Amino acid sequence: MTDPRPLHAADADPFALVDDARRARAREAVRGVARRTPTLDSRRLGERYGGRVVLKAENLQRTGSFKLRGALARLAALGSDAERGVVAGSAGNHAQAVAYAARARGVPCTVVMPISAPVAKVDGCAELGATVERVGDHVLEAVARARELADERGLAFVHPFDDPDIVAGQATVGDELLEQVPDLAQVLVPVGGGGLVSGVALALRRARPEVRIVGVQAASHASLVGGGQGASWAPTIADGIAVKRPGELTSRIVEGLVDDVVAVEEDEIAEAMITTLEHVKLLVEGAGAVATAALETGRVEVVDGATVLLLSGGNVDPGLVAAVARRHETTVGRRLALTAVVDDRPGALARLLTTVGEAGANLLEVDHVRDGVPLHVRQTAVRLVVETRGRAHADAVRDALAVAGYPLRD
Repeated sequence: MTDPRPLHAADADPFALVDDARRARAREAVRGVARRTPTLDSRRLGERYGGRVVLKAENLQRTGSFKLRGALARLAALGSDAERGVVAGSAGNHAQAVAYAARARGVPCTVVMPISAPVAKVDGCAELGATVERVGDHVLEAVARARELADERGLAFVHPFDDPDIVAGQATVGDELLEQVPDLAQVLVPVGGGGLVSGVALALRRARPEVRIVGVQAASHASLVGGGQGASWAPTIADGIAVKRPGELTSRIVEGLVDDVVAVEEDEIAEAMITTLEHVKLLVEGAGAVATAALETGRVEVVDGATVLLLSGGNVDPGLVAAVARRHETTVGRRLALTAVVDDRPGALARLLTTVGEAGANLLEVDHVRDGVPLHVRQTAVRLVVETRGRAHADAVRDALAVAGYPLRD
């Protein structure tokens, strides 16, 4: 069975870790199966941050993420060694990619995923014909179990990132950027295990060494920022990059070729998901939004030329999208929850709701609250959730209720 080439101390040159022949084979494997994903200029983001901002939409890739590129490259390198079947451990995107690549080559596929893996990603693997096994709380446990299955059953193991063929496949993203963005000056790349940023760096550094390459991690798993050693598996909405630390191969490439690595917080990732949806009309998962978050929070600034935000994936559960959207509406003042005290007698609720309507707010929810709230015997509390036009309108709704004689409790 073909295994990745072991690393040695003599491998000081990052380009020697993934040679040109391997990259050429990867380009051939990817061509005709993976999509050449579009690059989209964002006028809104460009005006906001004072430069040209371009989005590389890998969320529109087949299987919903860049991972298909690496999976195709690895299976091509395995050749006949993959005939008995392949096995992968993944939080979701790599699993779907391997399942797709295996189906394209007509070989059996087993994927091992954490118990907490998003339902959309689990279902996606099953729909592609893979056998799904769910183990443990995080991706390293899934990867360990996948290795066990490979040994027990004689299957070919496909690592999610720490493999030169995987990195060679991800490098095709960088190849496309070189052709699509002639004035490329900076690229922001999500970082989990490091396969994507390593591949992009290998492609860009060889052809355009002046391009600035910045990796972006979720702060909860920021092993490359500030001397961090990885996270203790805190929950994150950026599950696609929830890797404790990059691999041995990818760490060497990142250290040698990437200019900087920054980290973004959970709330910032959530806001970036909404920014991408509202202003660019693209749905991305948490991991796919971290590059946008780095720009929005000022951790990275635009430069002369084009700054590319790499949207690495779009596989996100609808429930999470709804939760993130509700949180955003509250944050910007378009969703207001408050409690009003009214007399407990007929017609009191109708008068309260009339006041809300006259103030121009849209009622979303209404509940009587009589328990756990200090009230007089002849009073009741009414919890309202209303939709407003923004923070100023929300303040006007509060003022209108106060003028009408309704004591409010947020």
